[in-house]
Amino acid sequence: MSLQEILDHRRAVRHFNPNKPLDSSVVKKCIELSTLAPTSSNLQLWEAYHVTDKKVLEELAHACLGQLAAHSAQQMVVFVTRQDLYKQNAQAVLAFEKNNIKNYSPNEKQEKRIKKQELYYTKVIPFLYARGFGLWGLVRKALAQTIGLFRPMIHQVSEGDIRVSVHKSCALAVQTFMLAMSEAGYDTCPLEGFDSRLVKKVLNLPYDTEINMVITCGVRMPDGVWGDRYRRPLKETYHLV
Repeated sequence: MSLQEILDHRRAVRHFNPNKPLDSSVVKKCIELSTLAPTSSNLQLWEAYHVTDKKVLEELAHACLGQLAAHSAQQMVVFVTRQDLYKQNAQAVLAFEKNNIKNYSPNEKQEKRIKKQELYYTKVIPFLYARGFGLWGLVRKALAQTIGLFRPMIHQVSEGDIRVSVHKSCALAVQTFMLAMSEAGYDTCPLEGFDSRLVKKVLNLPYDTEINMVITCGVRMPDGVWGDRYRRPLKETYHLV
């Protein structure tokens, strides 16, 4: 399918066909494709839990408030954020980028570029992503406000701001996954109506994870799409500057 056809095909499907199972390997491939989505500082602070076990699916459907999209789902993929992994992910990205610089940068520029990457991933990232009951965020906010008096500065540096940034990156992966599923001929429904405490309990997730979205998967029934798609007029959304 063309991109236009994929976008037209992707709808939030509320009712899946129980007689059309999904190929788990295809769904896994779609999750693999979602890893190509961009993330802030390439930290990739998200994970996907691919659920095919019937008992677990039933428990997740209960945690998703009994919605038909959850009860009829053939499989589910739960996307979670892992801000707690920022240190180890930063180290992995740094090691990779050092090799990138050695392989693709002119010899005379390599040392300077490596030092710049080391400063960013060993000093800046830990400073931005550290949590401390909101106190670190206040320190960062005050520093950003002060620096911002003299030059352009990122002001979204509170603990809440960084949490939002991590979820935004995860959402990019979620959208990529849903488009990949459409390209494969499968359907999805992104759910935000769920009991996050129960979802974490069912999947035995680490304490520091946060549920970004539960994606139910299957093949649509005729009543799976509830009418035509509504979108605001482009003139209300598009602004040419």
